[in-house]
Amino acid sequence: MKNISKYLVIGLLTMLLCLTACGNPKSDTAENKSENPDMEDGHSEDEVEAVMLTAQQYDALQMKVDTLAQRHMSGYVEANGQLEVPPQNEATITSVLGANVVSIAVIEGDKVDKGQTVAYLSHPNIIQKQTDYLNAYSNSQFLKKELERQKKLYEGGVGSGANFQKAEAAYEASRNRANGLEAQLQQLNISSAGVRKGTIYQRVALRSPIEGFVQKVAIKTGQYVEPQTDLIAIVDTHHVHADLMVFEKDVYKVKQGQKVTFNVQSIKGNELTAEIYSVGKTFEQNPKAIHVHAEIENKAGNLIPGMYIEGRIAIDHTRTTALPERAIAEDGNRSFVFTAEKIGDTWKFTPVEVKKSTQDGEWIGIDFITVQEPNVRYAYNNSYYLMAELKKSEAAHSH
Repeated sequence: MKNISKYLVIGLLTMLLCLTACGNPKSDTAENKSENPDMEDGHSEDEVEAVMLTAQQYDALQMKVDTLAQRHMSGYVEANGQLEVPPQNEATITSVLGANVVSIAVIEGDKVDKGQTVAYLSHPNIIQKQTDYLNAYSNSQFLKKELERQKKLYEGGVGSGANFQKAEAAYEASRNRANGLEAQLQQLNISSAGVRKGTIYQRVALRSPIEGFVQKVAIKTGQYVEPQTDLIAIVDTHHVHADLMVFEKDVYKVKQGQKVTFNVQSIKGNELTAEIYSVGKTFEQNPKAIHVHAEIENKAGNLIPGMYIEGRIAIDHTRTTALPERAIAEDGNRSFVFTAEKIGDTWKFTPVEVKKSTQDGEWIGIDFITVQEPNVRYAYNNSYYLMAELKKSEAAHSH
């Protein structure tokens, strides 16, 4: 019995020793964690998280990566306005006397040449003008011959000076009347030579005084139109320009020769450029601003006078490192860009903190918080997607 008790005691001691030995690693791990709180789930606090994309994901997102480059950045003045054409490139066609519209030869949007017929008018008054001219011309020719006869008589001492003077005055009055009526016929686009040959025109043509496009047709066939009524509007869009309004506080910054970039609201995604050629000298009162006119350098699309535009006038230039706005992601009050590194068929995108500076259109100047290696490639788009993926990864590790 003593031997059995002895062996039982020895066995119990051996089991206790084993349990203690097995518990030591667990204790050591707890101690290590308490001594190195930065180590959790195999990740160090100093380890930088990154977003990994497969080749398929990279292509699906249409990622763009490139090295950094210096870019000319401009400070700018914001100015809105509309497209306009100079007064000499707009025309309104009217009639010099009341008449009925016989036919219309154009519709809105048609291109017309200078002198092209756009409509025809007819009225008894038009026929009367031709008849009056023909009578005045015939009478002036008769009085001209009478003047020549009286002149011969006067020079031969047969006729009196008074008769010669009367004949001369009558001829001058008749000739002036005929010339006046001939000028009226020219305004009606009627050939005075044809009328002198006995042709009486039943209708007259309205012709475009400039080359351009029909902007508005304000008449209908058969309609009676009063003299000087606006009938058809023509605009030459070859000379369309940007008419911008610059507020009083920015007037001193603007001058001739500065570049302008602008967008036409009705033509999405198409940025146009222009150069200021004229700065107004008087203020509009509501709002208090001046007109700035800029010649468009890269006319594109159907630019129509009256279209609303949003523009930026470049006022100074600096050369700085810049990335597109879509390459910069915001996280609270901090800004980040992503370096791009290809590892086999996988792309690794790592966030790098930056400070933003000048913005010029979609480009933003950046300064890095830490020194960067040369020739590093960066993501030029999808920064918000990359930041969202990074957040999801961090949230997964925290659990």
